[in-house]
Parts: sequence; structure tokens; C-alpha cells
Amino acid sequence: MFNRSFHNLFMESMIVGATLLANTSAYAEDKNLATETQINIPSALAQPNPGIATVPQPNNMSQVTSVSQFSDVQPNDWAFIALQSLVERYGCIAGYPNSTYRGKRAITRYEFAAGLNACLSRINELIATAISDLITKEDLATIQRLQEEFTAELTTLRGRVDSLESRTAELEANQFSTTTKLSAEAIFVITNAFQGSVNGDNTVFQDRVRLVFKTSFTGKDTLNTRLSTGNTTILQLPDGSAEGLQTFNLAPSNNSLSVDWLSYYFPVGSKIDAYIGAVNGVFFDFVPTLSPYLDSATGGDRALTEFASSSPIYRIGGGAGGGFNYRLSDQLVFSLAYLAGDHASPQPDSGFFNGQYSAFGQIAWNPNNNSGIGLTYVNAYQNRGAIFDLGSGFTLVGTQQANTPFERMITNSYGVEAFYKFSSRFAVNGFFGYTNAKNLAGSGSADIWYYALGLAFPDLGKQGKLGGVLVGAEPYRGGNPAPANDLSLHIEGFYKYQLTDNIAITPGVIWITAPAQNNDNQDAVIGTVRTTFTF
Repeated sequence: MFNRSFHNLFMESMIVGATLLANTSAYAEDKNLATETQINIPSALAQPNPGIATVPQPNNMSQVTSVSQFSDVQPNDWAFIALQSLVERYGCIAGYPNSTYRGKRAITRYEFAAGLNACLSRINELIATAISDLITKEDLATIQRLQEEFTAELTTLRGRVDSLESRTAELEANQFSTTTKLSAEAIFVITNAFQGSVNGDNTVFQDRVRLVFKTSFTGKDTLNTRLSTGNTTILQLPDGSAEGLQTFNLAPSNNSLSVDWLSYYFPVGSKIDAYIGAVNGVFFDFVPTLSPYLDSATGGDRALTEFASSSPIYRIGGGAGGGFNYRLSDQLVFSLAYLAGDHASPQPDSGFFNGQYSAFGQIAWNPNNNSGIGLTYVNAYQNRGAIFDLGSGFTLVGTQQANTPFERMITNSYGVEAFYKFSSRFAVNGFFGYTNAKNLAGSGSADIWYYALGLAFPDLGKQGKLGGVLVGAEPYRGGNPAPANDLSLHIEGFYKYQLTDNIAITPGVIWITAPAQNNDNQDAVIGTVRTTFTF
């Protein structure tokens, strides 16, 4: 039996061993390595992505010890015996991690050469350790003929490996950092208010640029340092209303440069994901917002406005602090956080605990990948600025009556958020929120309401594109606020056209009825064409 091993190895490799690296070819096609090796460095902006870019290696194939480990190989397959011998006796075959072999796939001469090279390497090992009569002259002649037949392919294969190793070494020698990668977002926007009492009726061209340095020290953590610059103008509605504010409006003015976000994400054990926000920390940095298709955070990837991105309850307070997500189970996540707006000030009625703050709690349930619901509570103290301002004093959503009902106040906010994905191309999300503001400089309280329903159409027309429609009411004060008690509605529609992997153009319209809760104010209609570059 042992003396037949080499003969079997040659014959079986001709039948089945040629498909050995068909797996390698499939891997190469998946990684764009079939014709030319490419190294793709992914980009991201708003959310943590701790991985550092590496050169793809064909280690997705795992060596198997038994042919039964292949789910797509059956005993009645014509080459089963040969494959069984190559796998179990010679260790000459590798498969995919998902336990498939894909033996019916056609191969090229280069792929056959790669398989032959692996088997020849195994033969050399056997020769080096075998007894003198283990191999015959006929076997050696077969080896020689195969090597001569595939000399060009074997040389090309080795050349490709050497080239990849050289390019990998060059990348490692010239990379910016072994622990840090850079991602960026540049937004160019043309905006005009076609109707309504807005501060100016001219078409304006605005910009914002963000550079994010993502550093990982352990491979599981991420330190985000973001530099931001831009030149944007807010189309102000009557009476200081912040309705219709777009996500790109959060930028330094006059193209000045600043560090506008500094945060650190790290795991604690296997169930807790912790977060520390040192500069401009916000709850939606890490808390599930239950708006997976419309949520742009403060970026330029999905919805146009802050209100359409997710519930205003996630924009109550901000600054410095921390929080965590605790996975109670695969479906249930409990979130807890505390952020202080006056954290760096030693003045009275300021500081990390004595000044403006917001304390956050949420329980989110995702029974599957297609649905989810969250219950949210926020307790906050405001002694300056607005309720919905991320702790910066810059109002993001809602009317002036809802944002500053009192000078000093304690607020208790309650929200419910949900989404449901009906199909791969249609999803619905919505939220409802209520905030009660208690006057600390006198008596009285204010009731503030907000709600919306959004429709998302992923891959509308082509993969990567996104259509969205949202109808709702930005935060407004109920009861009898001056000067009027009318209801303002927010209606938004947009379509993100993914021009390339790195360029997206998003035209859209924002319609605000009865701005500032006053029917005497003309409806505002704002048109936008946003171009987003990511790299």
C-alpha cells in the first residue's frame, strides 16, 4: 500500500488535485486579486471601525483532515475516491471556512499549476524522509514531465507571490501608522429656499470637510480624533426656529479648523461596549437609534436633516462623559450614559456634575435583523442654550418655543422608536417623544412633543442608492405658547445616487408648514443638492 503512494498521488492530482487552488482563484476573484493584486483601505466617518487595513491573505481556506468535512462532496461523485486520498492521506487539499470545496468549478492552467505546485511540495517532503525504494523511475519521469509542461505557469505563480510580498513590504514601510488609519468626508452643497420667510432667498454654495484619525491599540478598541472645517450658513426660519436644519450645518464657520470630536470605544468583557466622549460627545455616537436606513448622525450619507435622521431625544444634551451598551442577550441591549455640557468650567453652576448635564437610559430589542424597538428616557438640566442642542448651545431641531421655554429648567423626556424591514428594498421607521420641562427660575412647566414616520427604499434603482421620505412634527410646545399654537409639519424627500463607491449625490426637498408654530408664517420650501465624497 505504501509503495503505491506516489503513483496514486500523481494520478489523483491529475484528476482532482488540479482543482486544489480553484478555491484560491475564487478567493482571488472575491478580493479583486484574479488579474491584479489590489489593496483596498476602507473608509468610515461617524461610527467606530477599529480594524487596521491589512493585505488580504489566502488564509480563508482551511486545511481539512477528512473529505466528510466538505458539505458539497458526496460519495457518489466521480472523483470522490481520488479526493478522499488527497485529503486524508496526503494533506494536499484545502477548503473554504464554510465547509465547501466547489469542485465543479472550471479552472485555468495557472490554477492547475498552483495545485500541482502544492502537491510537488508534498512529494519533496516525502522524498526527503522516505526509504530508497519508495519511488520508481516512472514516477520521477512523471514529475519531470509535469514540471516541464507547467514551467511557465509555475514561474508566473511564484512571480505573483513575490510581487505581492514586495508590495506588502512597501506598504508597511510607507504607511502612515501601524495603529492609525485615516478616513475623510467632504461635502459640497447647493441650497436655496424657494419659498418662505427665510434669511435670504439666494442660492448658496457651502462646504464641510472632516478628517478622522482612527487609532486602535488592541485591535478591539478605537480612538477617534476628528478635524473639521467648513463654511456653512443656516437658513434661519422665523422667530429663531431650528426646523429644517441639515446635517452638514454642524461645521466651523469661515473654513476655520478645529478638533470637533474626540472619543474612545473599547470593550469590557464580552458583553459590554464602553464609550468615552471627551469632545462633543453625543448619545447617538454609540446608542442604537432604531433608524438604520435614514440615520446620518451628523454626516452626509443618508437623510438630509437632523430631524429625519433619528428621534430628537438623542439630541438632548451632550459634551463630555461616557456610557456603555450592555448586551443582555443577542436581541436585547441596555444603554446607559451621562454627558456634561459645562464639564471644563470651574465656575459656579458648572463643572462635570454641577452644571448642564443629561443622563440617558434605553432598552432596545431586536428580535431579528429586520425589526427593532427601543424605549428611551433622558433626564437633563439646562441652564443655558436650548433643550435639543447637543450641549453646544446650537439648536438642532424644533421651534424656539419648544427649545427655550424657560431660562433654567429640569427636563424629563420619554421616547419610543421602532423600525421594520418589509423587504430588502423597503423599510419603515418611526418615533414618538414627549418632554416635560420644569421651570427652575419660577413656576410652571411646558409640554413638548415630537414624532415622525419615515419610509426608506434601499438600493432603489441600483445597489447602493437610497430613497427616503419622512413626515412628522419637529419638537413643538403644546398648551398655549406665544405667539401662536399652530402645528408645524416637517416633510422631507431625498434620493441618494451612488455615483461611485466614494461619491454620492443627494438631491432633496424639505417642506416646513407653519414655521415657528404660526400659520401666519408662509410655508418654507428648501431645495438641496448634496455631494458627498468619502475616502
